[in-house]
Amino acid sequence: MTAEKFARGPVWTAAAAQAVLLTVFSTGYDYHRDELYYRMLRPAWGYVDQPPLTPAIARLTLHLADAEWALRIPATLASALSVVVLAMITWKLGGSRTAQSLAAWGYATAMMPLMLGHVLFTSTIDLLLISLVVYTLLVAVQGDHRWWVAAGLITGLTTYNRWLIVIVVGGLVVGLLLLGPRRDFRTPWPYLGGVVAVIVGLPNLLYQADHGWPQLAMGSALGAENGESVRSGFVLMLIVLLGPPLVAVWGTGVVWLLRAEQRHVDGWLVVGFAVLLVFTFVGGTQPHYPVHLLSVMYAAGCVPAARWLSGNRFRQRLVISVVAINAAVSIVLALPIIPLRVVGRTPVVDAGPMVADQIGWDRYVEQIARVYDDLPAPRPPILASNYGETGALARYGPALGLPAPYSGHVALYDQRRLPDDTDAVLVVGGQLHTATDLFSTCTVLATLDNGLGVDNEEQGMPVALCQHPHDPEHLWPALRHLD
Repeated sequence: MTAEKFARGPVWTAAAAQAVLLTVFSTGYDYHRDELYYRMLRPAWGYVDQPPLTPAIARLTLHLADAEWALRIPATLASALSVVVLAMITWKLGGSRTAQSLAAWGYATAMMPLMLGHVLFTSTIDLLLISLVVYTLLVAVQGDHRWWVAAGLITGLTTYNRWLIVIVVGGLVVGLLLLGPRRDFRTPWPYLGGVVAVIVGLPNLLYQADHGWPQLAMGSALGAENGESVRSGFVLMLIVLLGPPLVAVWGTGVVWLLRAEQRHVDGWLVVGFAVLLVFTFVGGTQPHYPVHLLSVMYAAGCVPAARWLSGNRFRQRLVISVVAINAAVSIVLALPIIPLRVVGRTPVVDAGPMVADQIGWDRYVEQIARVYDDLPAPRPPILASNYGETGALARYGPALGLPAPYSGHVALYDQRRLPDDTDAVLVVGGQLHTATDLFSTCTVLATLDNGLGVDNEEQGMPVALCQHPHDPEHLWPALRHLD
């Protein structure tokens, strides 16, 4: 299926163009709440809410600079390289130079790749790792059985970033068993790849077992919190992940892979995609999970799309226009194009939480510092309600004379514990409703305001002084939460 040569020129140019775009706009707003969280996590084999890889990458960037632009270099590299790998998937599916170019440029300028490439998320690293797993499986299934070992190695490594890879690979293997080709399962190579995956991922698995399977508890908590919104917006999310104009391409990819002449060759990719869709819908944890195989459907759709374009100037211009329009909209929604002073008056902050979650952190910390400085000595410890607030206080607080914050949110509960003799805390954020039941008195001293009209999770949240806990011995466990 790879009679065509790999289109290095247009593919690498698309990847480089995305990397330049992400680099130019790597600053403009502020850290994302997840980035603030990652930079403060101490080294560990794992955490209650995630494996260790992305936080470890975040900590490495601190040796370069403690700044957004440094933290986002790995995100830019992962996203740009995923552009190349996706085009290679199109190539392995028999795609021409035109098909590979369409795959690279369309994906490089699409909504979710730009959003994830702009900020260092766990899913940003997944963009590259999961696409690599799919590519290695394609090469293996097409005849080079040794690539099963490479697929196993990358799968094992990916478990250190997110356990979603187990669902992805499991779905793809089910697809191979259902639709074929099954010949590889009569050789030792798939099983050897599975053994490699288990061996590489074993320390991570043992950590989960030794700590009571925290990822299952976290998934359950996320499902309870996000499930309704994930399911109600499921179809809309599929439409906007790459952008509405590209739905026709990835939809064509699904149909093409399931056609009679293709079904028993590459149809297993669709089964894997379907399994991921079901997992996302039923689990309700995060709405963007399907992008990791939706992008593969797009890569496949570029093959018949390129044939449709062949020799027809009008169609070629139409597709170029569609990709350009999708790119323009995606860039505005995903990157800090709109000036900070006016972004709150635009629909961009309502299009998704990623923009809003990059705004206001330094202002919030300044407001908390003013409240803290007005308190009489000895001043109480600061208790932040979530990891975004905690990360912002850890990043901006020292310059304002604030002490290191405490938080019972996810992995932060295990990082620092409130002293047992705590008699008062300065509570920041929504956990005040819990604190009012745990302390004799709670007095609101200020309300957070980013001053930009951006409605994010912290906007309008209280800063309150809570005193005299009812049960000091059990105060810290009562403050723990995963939501």
